[in-house]
Amino acid sequence: MKKVVLSLGSNLLERDFFLLKATELINCKVGKVIEKSSITETESWGFDSSPFLNQVLIVETNHTPEEVLEITQGIERELGRAEKSGHDEQGNPIYHDRTIDIDILLFEDEIRNSSALTIPHPLLTQRLFILKLLAELFEDQVVPPYTKTFKQLANSITQRGNEI
Repeated sequence: MKKVVLSLGSNLLERDFFLLKATELINCKVGKVIEKSSITETESWGFDSSPFLNQVLIVETNHTPEEVLEITQGIERELGRAEKSGHDEQGNPIYHDRTIDIDILLFEDEIRNSSALTIPHPLLTQRLFILKLLAELFEDQVVPPYTKTFKQLANSITQRGNEI
């Protein structure tokens, strides 16, 4: 069994319902959810919209990272996600409201960089709310490929004052 760390986010309709339902579906389709962070509310970024509820899960799985991606994208569609984020002609990100967003943050100590999947998540160290939830789950552990704890990484964002 391998451990995959997933982030969940919802900013439409019954946000808490979508986090709960996504967790149930992940537990059935991806693998056993062994730890959950608290749920936090954050303002949307990259576009004007209603606030998000966010949570991080640690899941034991027998699936490959690519299989986990395929399954979680299926869960997003099953729970009503209509559009994935994309980019405009200049390469700037375009974000959309969503019933549920599931991102793979970490998969064991694997590093992937393909057009379909980047692990660790490319914005993980720039999102203060994610770092705080990871710090809650991993406490003082240093998780490869990082050389600092998630709490230390969160503190460096706070000191720089430039969260994405």
